[in-house]
This record gives sequence, C-alpha cells and structure tokens, in this order.
Amino acid sequence: MLSTFVSDIRFGLRTLWKNRGITVLAVLCLGIGVGLNATMFSVVDGVLIQSLPFQDPDRIIEIREARPTTGSFSGVSYPAFVDLRDAAQSFDAVAATQNRSLTISDGSGEPERYLGGAVSWNLHQMLGTHPILGRAFQPADDVPGAAPVVMLGHAIWTRRYNADPGIINRRILINARPHTVIGVMPENFAFPEIQKLWVPIAPLTTADTRTGRGQEVFARLKPGATAEQAAGELQSIGTRLSAMYPDTSLNWTFRTRSIREAFIPDEITLVLLLMMGGATLVLVIACSNVANLLIARATVRRREIAIRASLGAGKGRIIRQLLTESALLGLFAAPLGLVIAQIGTALLRAGIPPDDVPYYVQWRVDARTTLYTIGVALLTAIIFGLMPALHAARGTLHASLKEGGRGSSGRRSWLRNALVSAEVAMALTALVGAMLFVRTFVNLNKADLGFDVAPLMTMRYYLPGEPYEGPDTKARRVRDILDRVERLPGVQAAYSSNFIPLDGGGSDGFITVEGHPADAGRRPEAAFVGITPHFLATLDARVTQGRALTETESWSRMPVALVNQAMAREMFPGGQALGRRFQIDGNDIADWFTVVGVVSDIQHQDLDDDDAHQPAAYVPYPYQQFVSTGLVIRVAGNPAAITPSVRDAIRAADANIPIAFTRTMDDVRRLTFWQYQLFGSVFSSIGLLGLLLASVGVYGVLSYTVTQRRQEIGVMMALGAGGRDVMRLIVGQGLKLAGAGVIIGLAGAAAAGKAAQSLLVGVSPFDPISFTGVSLFLMLVALAASVLPARRAMRVDPIIALRAD
Repeated sequence: MLSTFVSDIRFGLRTLWKNRGITVLAVLCLGIGVGLNATMFSVVDGVLIQSLPFQDPDRIIEIREARPTTGSFSGVSYPAFVDLRDAAQSFDAVAATQNRSLTISDGSGEPERYLGGAVSWNLHQMLGTHPILGRAFQPADDVPGAAPVVMLGHAIWTRRYNADPGIINRRILINARPHTVIGVMPENFAFPEIQKLWVPIAPLTTADTRTGRGQEVFARLKPGATAEQAAGELQSIGTRLSAMYPDTSLNWTFRTRSIREAFIPDEITLVLLLMMGGATLVLVIACSNVANLLIARATVRRREIAIRASLGAGKGRIIRQLLTESALLGLFAAPLGLVIAQIGTALLRAGIPPDDVPYYVQWRVDARTTLYTIGVALLTAIIFGLMPALHAARGTLHASLKEGGRGSSGRRSWLRNALVSAEVAMALTALVGAMLFVRTFVNLNKADLGFDVAPLMTMRYYLPGEPYEGPDTKARRVRDILDRVERLPGVQAAYSSNFIPLDGGGSDGFITVEGHPADAGRRPEAAFVGITPHFLATLDARVTQGRALTETESWSRMPVALVNQAMAREMFPGGQALGRRFQIDGNDIADWFTVVGVVSDIQHQDLDDDDAHQPAAYVPYPYQQFVSTGLVIRVAGNPAAITPSVRDAIRAADANIPIAFTRTMDDVRRLTFWQYQLFGSVFSSIGLLGLLLASVGVYGVLSYTVTQRRQEIGVMMALGAGGRDVMRLIVGQGLKLAGAGVIIGLAGAAAAGKAAQSLLVGVSPFDPISFTGVSLFLMLVALAASVLPARRAMRVDPIIALRAD
C-alpha cells in the first residue's frame, strides 16, 4: 500500500507539472478561498470559540438591573451591589467594577490619564487572576476611609516605571492623592476591557445613591448552583428592594447573563458569522472553479483513463489516483492560504482603533489556524475533486476509446454550467451584502449632526484631587483655561463640558415636568449636560425658540436651562417648552429649571446609537463639574494646528493637568462608525474576490466550450454563419449562465440582508439600489468574460476545424 501511495504521489506530481497552467490556476483559486476563510476563522476562533481568560468562565455571570416596564437595562447601583453581596446565597463571590478616569502625576514623567477601574476587593480573586508582583486587594483596603492603594497594569509598570520591581510599596499620585502601589497584574490583563490600573471601590462610592447605576457586577456560582436558581433568587431580592425603596427602585429588578454573553454581544456574533459565511462563499466559489478545471481536464483525459482501465486498473484505483492529484493541489494551496491569512489578520487589526479591542479578544495565525487552513485546503480539494474523479471514471471502455481525444463534446456540460451559475449566485450574495454595508457607511458619513465638524478641535483634560475638591473649584479652573484658550490666535470660540458631541458625556436623569407628574418608575429620561457660555457659538447650533444662556447664568447656579427640540417635542404639551419648569432626578439636584430657550438637536452618541437624538437639557456648568472635562474649540483654519498652543495654555493654568484624546471633530465623527467602514471593507473584499473567481469560472467554461465545439462552429461557418452569429451564440451562453446565477443569488442576497437587518442604518435589507445595481454589474462582468472566448470562436477556420480529428 505504501508503495502504491508513493507511486500515486509521483504520478500526480508529474501530471500537475505537465499541466502547469491548470495547476497554477487551481492553486491560486484554492489559495485565495482558503486564505480568506482562514482569516475569518482566526477572528471567529479568537472571539467566539476560545475560552475567556478566567478561571472556570462558564460559572461566572453578569448581573444587571432591569426595568421591565420600559425594557431597559443598566448597571447596578453601589447600594444594590452591597445588598446582593450580603443576601445572595447562590454565589461564592459577588464583585463589582466601575470605570474611572485615573491620572498619574509624579516624578516619573508627564501627568497621564488612564482608563482605570474602581473594583471590589475580591474581583481579581473571583476571576482567578493574581498579581505577578506584590499582593492583591484585601478586605481592609475596600472600606470607607482606608489608606489609598493601587494595583498597576503590566503596561504602566513596564512603560512608565521601566518594570522596576521596587515599585511595590512606593507611593505615587493617583488623581493628585498619594496611593501605595501594592501589586502589578499580569501582561495582557485589563479587566473588564482595556483598563490599565485599579483602586478599591468602597472609598470612592460612599455617596452613591440607588439611582447611580454605574457598577458592573459579576458573580461566581457556587458548585452545584445553576444560573436558573441564581436568577430566581435575584428576582426575589429585586422584588424586596423595589418595595423597600419605591422612590428609586420601583419596577426595577435584576437580570443575569453569562459573562460570554456580556462580553460578546449578539451584534458582534452576527457580524462575525456573516463574515465567516461570506468567506465560505468565496471558498465554495474557488472550489467550484477548481472542480470545473478538473472536470475539463478529466474529460480530456478520458482516453488516457480508458487505456489504464484496459490494462487492468479498476475504478477505485483510478479514482484514488485522481483524488491524490486533488489532495496535492490542496497541499500546494495551504501555504498560499496561510500567507493570505497573515496579511488579512494584520489588515483587520489595523482597521480597528487600538482602544476598541478588549484584552480578552486575541486573533492571530496560530497553530489552531494553521491546522485549520491545512485541513480545509485538503478537505475541500478532495471533496471537490471527487466529482471530477467520478465523472472521469464512469462510462464504458469502448465509448471512451471511440471518443479519442475529442472528449465528450459538451454532453456533460450541464455540470460545469451548474457550477458556474452557482458561483455567480454566491458572488451576487456577497456583493449585495457588501453594498448594504457600504450604503450604511455612506449614510452615516452624510448624517446631519446638527453642527459642522470641519472647524472643530476636541480634547479632554482632567481635574482630580484635593486642589479641585472645594466648592466650584473646577468651574474656576475651567473658566481660567477657557479665557486662555479663547485668546489664542485663530480661535473663534470654545466651550468646556463633560459632554463632547458624538463622544458622549454628561449624565442621564428622570424628568418631572411641572404640572404633569408621571408615575414613579415611568418617568421619561433625558440627557443632562452642564455647559459654559460659548457652547452654541462653538458648535454653531441654532436657538429655535427663546434665547441662549447668558455669561452670568452659565457660570452660576441659576436654575435656567436650554432644551433640545427632541425634549421640547416629547416632554412638553404641544412642544411649548419656553417658560415651563422641570426637575431632574438622579443627580442630587433639587432645583426646578426654567426653560429659557429651545436649541436644534445635536448628535450626542454614536451615529448608529438609538439614543443619538435623545431628549437633552443644557444647564449652567457649575451644576456638572466633573473630573473629566471636554474641550471643544472652533478654529479659523486647520483645527489640528492649534493643538500645541492649547496644550501650552492648559499647562500654564496648571502644569499637573493631564490631557488626552486630542482629536479633530472629524476624527471623532469617523471613530463613531469605524465598524461600518470595516464591515464595508471586509464584505467588499469578499464580494470582489467572489466576483473575480466567478468571472474566471465563466471565462473558463466558455473557453472550454469553444475548444470542444470547434467542429460545430466550423460547420456553422461553412454553412454561412457569420462572426456575429458565433459571437451571439457564445456570449448568449455566458449571459444565460450568469442570468441563472443572478436569479438564484437574489434569493440568497435577500436572506443575507434580512439576517443583517439589525446592523444596517438608513438602508433597507432589500434595498433596490443594491440589488439592482449589483445584478446589472454582475451581468456586465459576465458579458466581459464572455467576449474573449467569443472572439476566439469567431477566428475558427472552418477548413481546419472540419479536418481536425
């Protein structure tokens, strides 16, 4: 058997070398299909298949507060977390984390802001992740009034402190307050997503109320406890808390989901599966091309195979030889596929902002992807080589020898034609999907934001620690900074606020309109934003009714407000908001605000966010003095050029203020929908590769048809048919194949569009422009692919064709 196997390989290599043109084309087709498939597999494997980097992740769940009356979900308030931690019996541990802007300002370099986490003392132990240096938090660290301590992420330790092991027990300034470094976490740990350092949560949340639902809460199930049992227990606790605290918790309860569901949303899973499906379509198209090539080659080799059969070779032996040749094609295609996968994963990684990739998501061309690539290349080559092998091995010996070198003269061309039509159908499905995402990207790019992004520069600066803890100390520093910035050459206007359009900020609260009380638990919500005087001038936003806030009002705690058109329309009868009063709950503010103006809607969140045009109230800055302060500047000229001057102005106000996220507003806008640019690029690449391979398939089948029908074409021309008649015959066949594929592909495209509906913005899943445009484009490509074989057919010499064979 070994000798026979070696003989088959040697003969297969000689045969492939003899037919180098077909071999190279087949390997290229397979390599492209396998490489694209391997690229998508590496991403799917890294995100959906590989286990999360926690101890027994299947036993960790996330707990959220839910409001069934509105269908909304949120994090958990700190008091509710304490209640859960003390009352729940289904868990070994209940832990909390909250995102915090943490600044380091010490002698080790410039002040820097990092995204950190305020965490309960047991979070890292619950995850099963331990420091590589020093110790973890202890219960004594996580109580009000405890001595401030901090755990550093590996990146800060290596970059800012040069991996100095002596960092343990060193005191550094976190938010301008001395903290003792007690530990360093392992490399690539950044729980929950991209956090760089951690402090205990209790000392920072003593004033939190039940309306401040800002904590992410995770719990580890006890051995023997089930998620269903835990959900039932949490439901009972939620019902009890709702009755105990009706003002803040009425109609609120708790919901659970696995940590994988929390970290990998359904939308991400859907996108990855769609990408994998598209890549699989390209692989099938590539394999169909290879099958067509092998069928054509097997038809030409029928005389050779018949002679081998006459010498005693059985059908099984012949099929095995042909499958060996197919397997060799797969082995040759695998290295090309791995190279394409390396390039593809690198391009995908480059297309994602680095701060948007959670630390637990890692994709690379590793051993698993390599094995997958080799396996897919071999398997697809063998499967799609089986059909040509069976095709070549069947038939009678007498008929094969009688046919000689002429082949089957198109008698079995239906199989090749069906494969080409299937290729066109799959290419259309992929291209329509790409077109839907491209149109979504175009729609987002053209969306009306309520302001012009071109002249705007944005950044954030941070005012932490004791110097900014007194009454209105932040407001005074902000006013000082704005005065300095607005005096800079080229600056037309500037404002500061925790809120930057498209980047979020501010806070949310329940609205009570005077004279129109709502039931507790059913009050409407609105964004609540503190602004400085030149907010409207900076964004060039319009006052549609009333007036803007005055300079005096903007720097005081006068209870006046601007509301956007969405809030005026949704919360005030008849949209008549001027002079009306409202109160915002959930922000520890008891004032009743009087509406003095209505302004045009400004985009608050990501462009694809359902709350992007949510109701919003804009109030004087002292009502919202945050550590994290946004700065937006209107510039005459290039906004990026003003950055060094603005940094100098802020440093002149306070050299210890860290500055981060320096971007033009145009960059901020593009970052809000980078996903759609990536989706469009990926699906366009998939669709165009599918189109290229389908075009090769149409061209190959028609070229083979011309070769097989040379005598028929010769007879036609000898009987008076002209070149146009021959052109019409060949091109017509190509268009029929493409037309059949388009009809079938439209059904597949409709199904794909329906599946992707939740990801589309401003475009129907059955968008007529996408469906019609791609169909016409495919027909034009098929026409182009048909012309070359048709022109070759027109040059057939009738005398030579009739004399042949």
